[in-house]
Amino acid sequence: MKLNKRSVAHYALSDSPADHTGFLRSWGGPGSPPTPSGTGRRYWFVLKGNLLFSFESRESRVPLSLVVLEGCTVELAEAPVPEEFAFAIRFDAPGVRPHLLAADGQAAQEAWVKALSRASFGYMRLVVRELEIQLQDARQSLALHRCASQRAVASCSKPQAPDPENGHFLPRDRISTGTVEERGIRPIGRNLTEWELQGPASLLLSMGQSPVSPESSCFSTLHDWYGKEIMELRRRWQQRAKGSQPESKSQNRP
Repeated sequence: MKLNKRSVAHYALSDSPADHTGFLRSWGGPGSPPTPSGTGRRYWFVLKGNLLFSFESRESRVPLSLVVLEGCTVELAEAPVPEEFAFAIRFDAPGVRPHLLAADGQAAQEAWVKALSRASFGYMRLVVRELEIQLQDARQSLALHRCASQRAVASCSKPQAPDPENGHFLPRDRISTGTVEERGIRPIGRNLTEWELQGPASLLLSMGQSPVSPESSCFSTLHDWYGKEIMELRRRWQQRAKGSQPESKSQNRP
């Protein structure tokens, strides 16, 4: 693969954010013989996308090497020097030696291995495919949830009332007018002279309730019950008014 050195250098030193940076020790790279046993050389590495740049120091303005992280695997390895936190970048191409690197500690080693393993275009393609599958599953789940919600709203919009005989729920349009009258619910738009003539006690007794403490939530029943005292007072007042009329007329005669 041919690369324009000027373009590569400009991208390495540009203000674009790096995916990972840090110092690493190196014992050789792809296409070059391994370094003899020793402590290795310490370089400054910058990872941008699937490109790994190395510099002589952090202040250097010219990259020393470039590794394209495609068709490779990143795994832990043993360094020539004991107690080194080493890992290797291995390529599938024949005749290409692995690039052996070592971090300053275990945390840095794990961070570099994770960052380099996720840098290739193949890994990003797998991630995008997995996200597309998750998005499709989420859309299907949302569609099923909406259908279930619509069915629940449709079922709740049909009012039902309990059947007094067997306790099952029946639609309101199947409740007869006789059942309404037996429960003491006053029908609308009908002549209720007999209803009004019934006393509160007899009304409650006919409904199976105690005349001492009404349990019905019907407004007409409660109105008749709590108004019986007022009706009794009004009846007594009318009787007294009728009884006082003859006496007042006899007093006015000469």
